[in-house]
Amino acid sequence: MKTTTHGSTTDLPDILTLSDTDMRLATPAEDIRGCKVVDAKGEAVGDVDDLMVDAAEKKVRFIRVASGGFLGMGKNKFLVPVDAISRIDGKTVHISHTRDKFVSAPRYNPEVIDRPYLTTIYDHYGHSPFWGVGYAYPAYPKYPTNPFGLA
Repeated sequence: MKTTTHGSTTDLPDILTLSDTDMRLATPAEDIRGCKVVDAKGEAVGDVDDLMVDAAEKKVRFIRVASGGFLGMGKNKFLVPVDAISRIDGKTVHISHTRDKFVSAPRYNPEVIDRPYLTTIYDHYGHSPFWGVGYAYPAYPKYPTNPFGLA
C-alpha cells in the first residue's frame, strides 16, 4: 500500500502489514502477533492481529489490534503506535491507556495509510510521530519486566 506526501518535503515511507510482506523480524521477541492486549488497568482490549512496519527503516511502527466480533468475524481493527506499549510480558501486551482511549480510536482503514491518518493516530494516543524532529524509537520489544522496580 502506498502513502501520499500531501505536500511535504519528505516522503512518508510505506507502512506495510508484516503478514503481507516477505520481511522477517530480527528477533522472535518482536513478533507479538496473537498476543492479548490489555489497557492500563489490565482490562482486555483485543489481540494483536498484525504488525505494521516501516518499509524504509524496517521497524515496527504500529500494532494492529482486533477487538470484538464473533468467531473472528466483524472485528474492529485499529492501530496503536508501539510508543504506547508500556511493557510486554509473555503473551500479554500492556498499553499505557485506558479502554476509553481504544473505544474512541480512529478505525483502521487499509486504504488510507497516509501522513494525516497516521498523525491522527499519534495525536489520539498523545505520542510524537516517528517522522518528527527528535523522535526516539521506543524500547520495543525489550521492555523491563519490572519497570518501576517494585517487588
